[in-house]
Amino acid sequence: MTRTLLAASAVLLATPAAAADDPTYWADVRPILRKHCTVCHSQRKLADVDVSAGLALDTPDAVRKGGKVAVLAPGKPDASLLVTLLTSKDKKRAMPLDADPLPEADVATIRKWVAAGAPEGVKPKDDGGEAVAVGPARLRKLDVAFPTRVVFPKTANLAGAVEVVLPVGPLSPVAAVAFSPDGKLLAAGSYGRVTVWDLAAAKPARVLTNVLGAVNDLKFSPDGTLLAVAGGQPSARGDLRLFQVSDGKLVHSLGGHLDTVSGVAFSPDGGRLASASFDKTVRLWDVKTGKVAHTYGGHSDAVYAVAFGPGGEWYATASKDRTGRVVDAATGKGRFTLSGMNDEVLTVAVQPGTGQVVTSGYETALSWWDPKTAERVRRTAGPGQATHEVAFDGKGAVLVAAGGDGNLSMFETKGGTNLRIGAAGGKVFAAAIDADGRRAAGGGSDGTVRVWAVPGGQHLVTLWAGADDNWLALTPEGYFAGGGPALGKAAWKAGGKPVADAALLVPLRDAGQVGKAARGEKLADPVWK
Repeated sequence: MTRTLLAASAVLLATPAAAADDPTYWADVRPILRKHCTVCHSQRKLADVDVSAGLALDTPDAVRKGGKVAVLAPGKPDASLLVTLLTSKDKKRAMPLDADPLPEADVATIRKWVAAGAPEGVKPKDDGGEAVAVGPARLRKLDVAFPTRVVFPKTANLAGAVEVVLPVGPLSPVAAVAFSPDGKLLAAGSYGRVTVWDLAAAKPARVLTNVLGAVNDLKFSPDGTLLAVAGGQPSARGDLRLFQVSDGKLVHSLGGHLDTVSGVAFSPDGGRLASASFDKTVRLWDVKTGKVAHTYGGHSDAVYAVAFGPGGEWYATASKDRTGRVVDAATGKGRFTLSGMNDEVLTVAVQPGTGQVVTSGYETALSWWDPKTAERVRRTAGPGQATHEVAFDGKGAVLVAAGGDGNLSMFETKGGTNLRIGAAGGKVFAAAIDADGRRAAGGGSDGTVRVWAVPGGQHLVTLWAGADDNWLALTPEGYFAGGGPALGKAAWKAGGKPVADAALLVPLRDAGQVGKAARGEKLADPVWK
């Protein structure tokens, strides 16, 4: 609940005796707090003051501890910030922040609980509360295999391709990827974290964890100085943040969406940011001030994606209501409706130069639209299953599409020719292509990011990053670089058999070769002496 419920402890007032029918924390209050408040205010978020303000509400002791000021005065609801901020008329103080007020019945329950002395009640035996980890977090034990195509020399007596197995699963899907304008960085978003990869060194340059819930979309500003991160908690609050790329500093936390933020786009001049949300709206923000210029509410269902036109005068949307819209960026009024689809439209992109709008979704064909007339100019083939995201290179010559069929498809835009398909390890949820049109990246259900060459479709490198500074960068040729305790527990196998001779791995551990691959350069196969 809040930025004004700031952290630290306070002396509690005397607690009156509770009646048998009074609400208790565990039975009545905690379910309300978990739905509306503990997405920010939990013990696991305490260290992230930008999110939690140093306050946790997920245990009775944490509520009693409060913050720099007490949030609870047992027996006195009107003196408890926990109660008064739920009904405040001041939008900057009212809680939950940037979300709908709690239902009156829920506020009444919390008020009655405080009035009764804030009784704890009986803690459920199967409680899955959010506890703070003591000491280093333990790695989960599910093995995850990262394959290569390299084969050891015959003298090793190990037939079959080499793979490295790490005890790090299950992995969270990668739902967002984005290249920086200069192509030197690649950002990848999964649940609760964003990893910014330095592609020259093929290692993480920065990891951002002060984000709420799932990361659904990422975009670098046109000048490469800012990174927009979109996500949030479904049916609770959207999360939209702007970070400085140079140091990871939070510039703005843009609150206001009442549900998950699913897509973002910078205007070509970098001065505005459009955000699409499951709350059925698109908001246009002033990047410098963090203020809302307008809110577009023309869709009847969730808005999945948004993209600006080449000049920034309009933006296009994709929605669950089976339509796209072209919206005037100056007024926030709809210009045209892109209709005629029979299923949800999941993604939209605008071709640089021509300004043609491309939409796709559960109907996998790519629809090309004239933004001046809303006429569908053509339809071209898309992935074999749902198209989750489409993206153009800087010149608009190549389009990539993330497919539910497990492929990242690449198309030449003039004739829609399929240049090549890069096969992933599972459904591909996110797609990006660098400005030069030389490399494409896909994030998918297997928890990794794969980078391919364009137009040939050769697999260049696989990237994975997790908690505790664990990461791995691996090429199909077997070259690897990595860090963290997980790599120390790696099991190397060839044809399913363990690799006992550590000397066989020496030519493979080569960060320089991995960096070359991530930059799009061809590699020679390793040589054993």
